Amino acid sequence: MKNEYQSLSRGDQMRPKRPLFPLILQTVCACCEVSALTVNVHPTSCCSVAEIMSVLFFHTMKYRPEEPRNINSDRFVLSKGHAAPVLYAVWAETGYLKESELLNLRKVDSILEGHPVPKQQFVDVATGSLGQGLGAACGMAYTGKYFDKASYSVYCLLGDGEMSEGSVWEAMAFASYYQLDNLVAILDINRLGQSDPAPLQHHVEKYQKRCEAFGWNAIIVDGHSVDELTKVLSQPRHQPTAIVAKTIKGKGIPAAEDKMGWHGKPLPKEMAEGLLKDIQARIMNSNKRLYPATPTEDAPPVSLRNVRMPSAPSYKLGEKIATRKAYGMALAKLGRYNEHVVALDGDTKNSTFSELFKNEHPERYVECYIAEQNMVSIAVGCATRDRNVVFASTFATFFTRAYDQLRMAAISESNINLCGSHCGVSIGEDGPSQMGLEDIAMFRAIPTATIFYPSDGVSTEKAVELAANTKGVCFIRTSRPENTVLYNSNEDFHVGQAKVVYKTSDDHVTVIGAGVTLHEALAAAEMLKKERINIRVIDPFTIKPLDSKTIVEHAKATRGRIITVEDHYYEGGLGEAVCSAVVNETGFNVHRMAVAHVPRSGKPTELLKIFGIDRDAIVQAVRKMLSSSANAK
Repeated sequence: MKNEYQSLSRGDQMRPKRPLFPLILQTVCACCEVSALTVNVHPTSCCSVAEIMSVLFFHTMKYRPEEPRNINSDRFVLSKGHAAPVLYAVWAETGYLKESELLNLRKVDSILEGHPVPKQQFVDVATGSLGQGLGAACGMAYTGKYFDKASYSVYCLLGDGEMSEGSVWEAMAFASYYQLDNLVAILDINRLGQSDPAPLQHHVEKYQKRCEAFGWNAIIVDGHSVDELTKVLSQPRHQPTAIVAKTIKGKGIPAAEDKMGWHGKPLPKEMAEGLLKDIQARIMNSNKRLYPATPTEDAPPVSLRNVRMPSAPSYKLGEKIATRKAYGMALAKLGRYNEHVVALDGDTKNSTFSELFKNEHPERYVECYIAEQNMVSIAVGCATRDRNVVFASTFATFFTRAYDQLRMAAISESNINLCGSHCGVSIGEDGPSQMGLEDIAMFRAIPTATIFYPSDGVSTEKAVELAANTKGVCFIRTSRPENTVLYNSNEDFHVGQAKVVYKTSDDHVTVIGAGVTLHEALAAAEMLKKERINIRVIDPFTIKPLDSKTIVEHAKATRGRIITVEDHYYEGGLGEAVCSAVVNETGFNVHRMAVAHVPRSGKPTELLKIFGIDRDAIVQAVRKMLSSSANAK
């Protein structure tokens, strides 16, 4: 390795071409000392981007090292999250991290985890599940250009392996369509994947053509040439830019350069120590601190506190409205008085009714088209650094294809609000491909999720307002059929607080329904009353957290007899949530009613009947439960 130096044009400091390489090796060596057998530290993936990271952080990017989340600073996303040690080395070089902290990499009491997470202040979004970083970067860039109207840029470093992910190309299409000229993607084309070479290996011209086909300005560079990198990163941009950097995996480690079998493997201690001594002996001016340029302070201050509706809902008791339409009306109303509320949709806005928001606030509506994975990533990116209150909507069932993005949103500590419409068999003739029947289970499994399941116009509007002020991933489940308004406009709603919507002084069974099935339960109550059988009907409002206290209290009044009825599959839905809530109660009997198998097309009333979740089925279930209780006596 030559003893080469290069002025990086920020002042008159002379900087080595690979100034971060010793820190990278030091970080890697620390893990090697911990365990040469069990610690996966990805040294070769870090070494291929040493020059790229050096030029980005100490020549190109404008940011405040002492305040990593400064709203004016350029953003950086390490999409190839397994190369986390190189990111930590950068922030140690800036002085934000102590070099001694690098020795704690991946330890249980260190913030320096195996992949980037937002507990590190210099990380906006968690990465590591490959293919998602560029989508989040698009959300940040869209916010910068169209919402903040600020001068900060967004840089995203991707690996060549993740270029096989379709979500990368969804993001590429989005950035081109919206002309995100403040976005730069750097592709680390180091040829080698984890267990095989990447499909295109070092055919950088093919990557270039693909990026150009998606509307990007794509430039091929030697990823180890500081001269080429500084030049290309200094060029003016008029469209999203992809820098196709040809690199060598394991660059600077002779035994590992461009060789298979080294991915994720720590260096033997003796090898790492020898490399450190060799590199350190070649570096001059090692005591000089590198300083980035200061950002332009033109991002507007934003406060997302106390995002409220200006007035109570205006629905009248007995009026009919579908909760999907009530969602769109509520979102438009919320946006009317809160300028940082933004809405995204995946080309379903005339079904989810987010079009009502677009009609009133077109400048704050983002059409993501039929690319749900990217839509969720865009939402996460738009929500970073508390710039926006983000709502994204599509059919509930289509969120299933974005589940990895939802999972990563939770790891990212993201505050995003999602609305899934057209849930259950009650959508009718469109058939099972359009029916959301797994969505409650999906969101219940996400640790940071709150699940709203409103049953009328009033509760839907309240759910939208509450979601805007609730941390984490919020999911609002809306239905296609029109249903009667149940609540007065002044009804108070809270996360985790159920409503008892029907009761007498002598109830025999507690029935819990939500959405369409709540209305079926109320109809069943009227039918049973003619037989002098009284049931208590509960609207959970939120499935997660579930109001266990109210459920247990009222179930005790009906001698532990509970029936749950839901327009969802049995697995993971309302019934299982209720079972979990009462599992430690003695003398409780829970009967679950749900969709038992893959449905078909038909009229909503026909399908509710076929799958045994309509009012007649509830009446029969109540009779059977009471009959069984009598027989048991």
